[in-house]
Amino acid sequence: MSEDLIWLSASDLLKGYRKRKFSPVDVTKAILKRIEEADGKLNAFCLVDGEGALKQARKSEKRWSQGKPKGELDGVPVLVKDIVLTKGWPTLRGSRTIDTASPWDVDAPSTARLREHSAVFVGKTTTPEFGWKGVTDSPLCGITRNPWDTSRTPGGSSGGSSAALAAGMGPLAIGTDGGGSIRIPAGFTGVFGHKPSFGRVPAWPLSPFGTVAHVGPMSRTVRDSALMLNVMAEPDTRDWYALPYEGRDYTKGLKKGIEGLKIAYSPDLGYAEVDKEIAALVKTAVSVLEDLGAKVDQINPGFETPAPIFRTLWWCGARSALGKLPKTKKALLDPGLADIIEQSMSLSLEDYMDAVKAREALGTYMGEFMEDYDLLVTPSLPIPAFPAGQIAPEQDAVNKWVDWTPFSYPFNLTQQPAASVPCGFTEAMLPAGLQIVGRKYDDATVLRAAYAYENATDWMKPKPKL
Repeated sequence: MSEDLIWLSASDLLKGYRKRKFSPVDVTKAILKRIEEADGKLNAFCLVDGEGALKQARKSEKRWSQGKPKGELDGVPVLVKDIVLTKGWPTLRGSRTIDTASPWDVDAPSTARLREHSAVFVGKTTTPEFGWKGVTDSPLCGITRNPWDTSRTPGGSSGGSSAALAAGMGPLAIGTDGGGSIRIPAGFTGVFGHKPSFGRVPAWPLSPFGTVAHVGPMSRTVRDSALMLNVMAEPDTRDWYALPYEGRDYTKGLKKGIEGLKIAYSPDLGYAEVDKEIAALVKTAVSVLEDLGAKVDQINPGFETPAPIFRTLWWCGARSALGKLPKTKKALLDPGLADIIEQSMSLSLEDYMDAVKAREALGTYMGEFMEDYDLLVTPSLPIPAFPAGQIAPEQDAVNKWVDWTPFSYPFNLTQQPAASVPCGFTEAMLPAGLQIVGRKYDDATVLRAAYAYENATDWMKPKPKL
């Protein structure tokens, strides 16, 4: 029974609670057992609060037994990336520079909303230091590994969340995405991850990397992320960048299909080099979208790589957050992070403002391009997962993680919604992902297309053998 429970979606868990087939306590115990069995191989968690989770689950069980569930996720286990403030738990951001003795008495908007909807908080998932790179390892927590091949990275920076989801250690997880940090690990581990339009999910405190950083849901099914987005998108006055609250139910309309939608398909954005296996899997996925009735044009949007823009903004964010640390604390940082802070010192205000203007131009350009298309699809990543403990496929590629993530960070710059949905496996049984990008603010169509694709395929069904 416990083996079956760990693989159920949040939606199926709620149905089971309602029909009294099992309880939140049964599910929480099964999840905790799975963590105990599997996390020693993966290092997906930096904190597990079994006692606290069971206490919450017992309260939920009582509410369900009385027919009085509270909120949309009552009794559903959720995992929180260790970037997001969670009341009662330290948020160390993968860093040895943070004082563990802080009071930790505040929830971020996402954790506050999930708590109000009675989700069961299981633990905090690993992240690279301050979420600075596209893989997950840190001086504080060590190396996190991919459930499909533990010699490989799960990606990052939400790699702990993706590894835990893929291994059956929870159905829902909070991710953050400042340059691909939801979609990269989703693509590498074969789960679903959605980076909402900027401001859709309130964030506080705002990421030191500024307005490229988004908070979003991760799960094993599209519907679960839509359900989670319903909760996470509820308003919070602490985020003055937040979009006006729509009160939308993102689970409604998922089944409308994609017949008649106009989709731009770009296999390489005009500048990326893509592994042949990945390219073939994505091309096949696009043919599925056509079979579902979408009108697909193979076309590149037509912009040059925005890597220089992103690097300038990202490097300046690192400098703003950590550049004034005393030498004793700087010595505790991930050497790669310390290096980009040092590099950032040569950037001027003029460099920064030039990057801001170039970003604005890219956003305007993509807004105009998307007037002709409902969606843009690309590979989520150009390569399968590479060895864990490296920042890039080549050992000597220091500070060049942007180079192997060419499909993700452009849409942080433009603030468009974008998701990664599993689209197959390489011969080595490493997952591949299809990225679906929407018009700015149109999260619903991204989720609808991902749902249609998911239900036309069975790439969500295989489970890693740990």
